[in-house]
Amino acid sequence: MTSYVITPPRQAAVSVQGRDELFPVRRVYCIGRNYADHAIEMGHDPDRELPFFFQKNADNVNSSGEFPYPAKSSDVHHEIELVVALKSGGVNIEAENALEHVYGYAVGIDMTRRDLQAEMKAARRPWEIGKAFEHSAPVGPIIPASETGHLESGSISLSVNGEQRQKGDLNQMIWKVPEMISYLSEYYEIAAGDLIMSGTPAGVGPVVRGDEMVGSVEGIGELVVKVV
Repeated sequence: MTSYVITPPRQAAVSVQGRDELFPVRRVYCIGRNYADHAIEMGHDPDRELPFFFQKNADNVNSSGEFPYPAKSSDVHHEIELVVALKSGGVNIEAENALEHVYGYAVGIDMTRRDLQAEMKAARRPWEIGKAFEHSAPVGPIIPASETGHLESGSISLSVNGEQRQKGDLNQMIWKVPEMISYLSEYYEIAAGDLIMSGTPAGVGPVVRGDEMVGSVEGIGELVVKVV
């Protein structure tokens, strides 16, 4: 039996709809500017340039239904996303085989300290301080792909206090799910337990304490998160 000099950290995990077992989280990959309208609102050209990714930490995943407003920021934004959960992986996966590695899908919100992210962009520094902080990846229950099929289209939206902020369709993603998986596997050895946050449509904006966010992906369901 392996022993450790300190207590091992808790295994990050997400619930699976209809099952008692949890989905263990290994890594969280996030694709940037994957909807043309969001690329435009962030001041970028929406042409199909090569995708880019950043990471959140596994223990940033938050299934509590609450989002504690973070320190050192006064401009925290919501970004509704389809989350892809992998059951297997590898390297140099062909796009036509990529969906074989998908366990299921979930609704997620990429919470962003936008002011800190902007500071890092201006200084040409990494974004982690704006993206990879505590509770910054609210994720709802995973729905197995065996129940949903693989999602190529469908409404994706987010409202704050009943007012719709974001609305798009999964078919508007510049890089589709098989392409994301294939591209990632060229640079990383992806594996079971990895989550991929697949980008957000236009309409990102700030939240404050007391707000209630409701994110929705057609075929997956809703994720309700209170800002506290």
